[in-house]
Amino acid sequence: MPTANALTELLAEKGVLLADGATGTNLFAMGLEAGEAPELWNKTAPDKIAKLHQDFVDAGADIILTNSFGGTRHRLKLHKAEGRVHELNRRAAEIARAVAGKAGRRVIVAGSVGPTGELLIPLGALSYEDAVAAFAEQIEGLKAGGAEIAWIETMSSPDEIRAAAEAAVRVGLPYTCTGSFDTAGRTMMGLDPKDIHGVAGDIGDGPVAVGANCGVGASDILSSLLDMTAADPQAITIVKGNCGIPEYRGAKIYYSGTPPLMAEYARLARDAGAKIIGGCCGTSCEHLAAMRKALDDYTPRPRPTIEEIIDKIGPLRNKTASESGGDSGRERRRRRG
Repeated sequence: MPTANALTELLAEKGVLLADGATGTNLFAMGLEAGEAPELWNKTAPDKIAKLHQDFVDAGADIILTNSFGGTRHRLKLHKAEGRVHELNRRAAEIARAVAGKAGRRVIVAGSVGPTGELLIPLGALSYEDAVAAFAEQIEGLKAGGAEIAWIETMSSPDEIRAAAEAAVRVGLPYTCTGSFDTAGRTMMGLDPKDIHGVAGDIGDGPVAVGANCGVGASDILSSLLDMTAADPQAITIVKGNCGIPEYRGAKIYYSGTPPLMAEYARLARDAGAKIIGGCCGTSCEHLAAMRKALDDYTPRPRPTIEEIIDKIGPLRNKTASESGGDSGRERRRRRG
């Protein structure tokens, strides 16, 4: 069992926690340009970052993620800011910390740590030790700014999860990790949802929580959640799904999820055993407020089946990780058609 930390303490108090919604989608709505690094706004537009955090807190979030998803030197190098890793990550955490500090209730500041965008050896040129060093550099900044936990998210590679986890332990922060199961029910690098529990279990005290975020639609991530909670019912499991299904309309991405749909997603996530529930791409403060109400008014229901999820939330866009073309797979394909 992991040692006590802010996340487990608040979970012990509340039972289930609401994480925040989308960072990128909402910043684009505030004027962030395509190709612009959101992390630079921590210095050039801190008031906008603070407003987003405040809006999520006002909507009921128990956990807010720092604006630091692309905060490694590898991502920032694309914007000629690789020398500003500590500064930008520290500032990201400071902005979130200031908002959390005046919430009038316990709000956890989680330091968002996304993938480097590089492939590790042997598939690419990045060595494991260099990945650990890059993540440690980022997490040092997040810790200095007041982040309470390293929130390792949207990962595809088990080795990259391990590198980020090792960096968190090196820096002295507890950590969580989530994968993006967006390729036939697995991550792009082949990780099955049920196997995420074992990816970093031997690093430090192990992850405080594991789970899934982003991916494709809300139904798909709930399918991944069922696999994860079945594999280890005692684990603290995170689900932070996209707001319905992303669809291109011209040059813009539109998310199909309504507040009532995301409220039902939150209830189904709770029924399926998630302890930390939030939204990813497309999830606005309005969606999050509906999720907060759904969790506050929650009445336990039986664990849902895939078919019930499809009926209530909509069709799967991917095969499930366990689907092998048997009868259940054919049935799901018929229902999707």
